[in-house]
Amino acid sequence: MKEKTGKLTPREKQFCSFYVNSGNLKEAAICAGFHQPEKNGAALLLREDINKEIERIYRSRMRNYRQRARAGYERLAFGNVSDAVRLMFEDNPLDKDLETYDLFNVAEIKRPKDGAMEIKFFDRIKALEKLECAEEEEENNVSRFYSALVEGTRQQHNMTVPDRFGEEAEGAEI
Repeated sequence: MKEKTGKLTPREKQFCSFYVNSGNLKEAAICAGFHQPEKNGAALLLREDINKEIERIYRSRMRNYRQRARAGYERLAFGNVSDAVRLMFEDNPLDKDLETYDLFNVAEIKRPKDGAMEIKFFDRIKALEKLECAEEEEENNVSRFYSALVEGTRQQHNMTVPDRFGEEAEGAEI
């Protein structure tokens, strides 16, 4: 396989996507339709453009997973339980009725022999704690970035300058 520059082919993009999914070089090359999958997969991974595409796909998916997880925790923490309560009071709910209910917050439903119904919900406090942890992590990442930016600016301004005798003074401010 020759070194390429420019745009990736559709098959190369598929390889990148399959590789992010499986982490398996041979499997990704087979799924993307390459002959001699071990040889061609290894050759692909040596290319900088392929590695950049793999990293781009990975970062995009991680960002999407975090957003989906956050949305799920928000739904657990603040979601409505009225459909679950309505379900408790129905004698014999039909399957078509159940499909219209929002039971996202329901962890477990039991119907003991006495005919009653027991519904357990996901823990809202734990969902709120997870949201708080995610927010703190986000703030820490922003503050780390801000600190690095400030430090870089400081270093840029604290350059060495010659003193009045022509020798450089370390750390003198301009």
